Amino acid sequence: MKKNLIAPCGMNCGVCIHYLFMQHDVNKQGFHRKYCPGCIPRGNNCTHMGDRCDLLGQGKVRFCFECKDYPCKRLKTLDRRYRTKYHMSMVENLEYIRQHGEETFLKKEAEKWRCKKCGGVVCCHNGLCLECQMDVLLRNKRYRWNED
Repeated sequence: MKKNLIAPCGMNCGVCIHYLFMQHDVNKQGFHRKYCPGCIPRGNNCTHMGDRCDLLGQGKVRFCFECKDYPCKRLKTLDRRYRTKYHMSMVENLEYIRQHGEETFLKKEAEKWRCKKCGGVVCCHNGLCLECQMDVLLRNKRYRWNED
């Protein structure tokens, strides 16, 4: 996992479905999904927040916690959705980064999202490792967390 894959909102783009689909080029297997190299690498600052936050949209802050309005209503809403559906929290990620730094955060994330079977990366959006569970995704293209 890389520093430039940590979005300003706290999303770890390295575990995002669009990033992992790009890494595994799943469209060659019959999918029609958008690929994404991550918020920072593609120059959009933050996919989730940049369209509604001038500071993020213009790249004036690296992380949301640098803003006087942190956590804003939009971030709280996004965080609630990700906690409920995807087993992760942007706000917890940001607090961890603020307290421990990016390097330590990335080490923790690498362990948290490591596949127990093969060591690949588990996707936060569907709970699958595309290294060893692609067959599950091929059977159910809308798979999301334990919906075998």
